[in-house]
Amino acid sequence: MNENKNINLTGKAVPVIKTDHLAKAYLLPDQQWLRVLDGINFELKPGELVAIMGVSGVGKTTFLNILGGLDRPTEGRVYFEGQDLMARSEDDRAELRNKKIGFIFQFIYLLPEFTAVENVAIPLIIAGRGKKQALHQAREALEEVGMGHRRDSRPAQLSGGEQQRIAVARALINEPKVLLADEPTGNLDWKTGETIIKLIVELHRRKGLSSIIVTHNEKIARFCHKSYLMEGGNLKLFEGAEG
Repeated sequence: MNENKNINLTGKAVPVIKTDHLAKAYLLPDQQWLRVLDGINFELKPGELVAIMGVSGVGKTTFLNILGGLDRPTEGRVYFEGQDLMARSEDDRAELRNKKIGFIFQFIYLLPEFTAVENVAIPLIIAGRGKKQALHQAREALEEVGMGHRRDSRPAQLSGGEQQRIAVARALINEPKVLLADEPTGNLDWKTGETIIKLIVELHRRKGLSSIIVTHNEKIARFCHKSYLMEGGNLKLFEGAEG
């Protein structure tokens, strides 16, 4: 048996995420089906930083949610580290998300009643870590994103860029293998957004992540190793975005 589960029998690295003819359709009130994703074949290789571009409403968020196990495809398969993600139970998928996948959303979803450090510690507490240890790790994570000095502030006391830095720390607190970011700068001005993207790129490199950034902004895509354009329910490699 191969001792390294991330290497297949040909000696090639197994994709961290792979889709096989992935499709998603929604039933409309008039009983017609709206096909959003149409047979997508995609691979995220270990260490890659990939951008997925496209206009609003084209299906980028739907695709990302399926890759992260938050939604189910209508057809096709999603493989995470070579294993069929949808063959897992809902509890198993939730455990995998908490341990191996970090999410950053356009809408930051910080809990307003908790401080920055408490918000970052929440995934660790959910995973069963003791509160004292979780808060200690959360303080270290905030230092890593330049927010150690705001650890006792609540979200309402922070700027949009500061809140997103906290969201980045929260996404990475469990040391995931994969980072999925959905329009992480969508609600920020370009100067602030560029700072956040540079932070994500640096953490991607430093932590050895495999990452996908969904964006409509070609400037952000230029920070990535590879970019795809989503249109007509499928993905097309977009030339010219070089990290």
